[in-house]
Amino acid sequence: MQAADRGRTRWGIVLPFLALPVVVLGVLIIGLFLWAWSDDGTGDDGRAGAAATVPCTEALAFGAAERPAHARAHDCTVQRGIDTSYSAVLRMPREDVRAWLRETYPDAPEPRTGGGVCGALCLDVTHEDGLPGTAEAHVVQVRVEYENAETARVRFSAFTM
Repeated sequence: MQAADRGRTRWGIVLPFLALPVVVLGVLIIGLFLWAWSDDGTGDDGRAGAAATVPCTEALAFGAAERPAHARAHDCTVQRGIDTSYSAVLRMPREDVRAWLRETYPDAPEPRTGGGVCGALCLDVTHEDGLPGTAEAHVVQVRVEYENAETARVRFSAFTM
């Protein structure tokens, strides 16, 4: 053995071949985390399951409804996760609310009245009690609050379970 070979081992040749699988495995694990945290299925703010803004016609159609003639629709969102949930806020004449509900859900029970969480009027509709077959939602909830003598704020929610 020569003096120059003293202290050298074969690890200098083997080590790069052992490091290669560790690097490949690390890249695969990082790629898996990046794929899991990608923006697929995220809302406007980038969080998974966060609410995203959608056209109000889409939000209402999910619950087999249309925008009433004299209503302003806004704050229409969808949230997707295990279930799908659409929501919309309508401002419309108070006198038109009951007619719109009867026209939209003719086989549903009469809206409930009362304060608290319900507001001025509440309507909960499922396929078993009047939700039209065209609805993609399993449940539609409508909560009505009277803002003043002329205007009602209608909170519309349609979701799957």
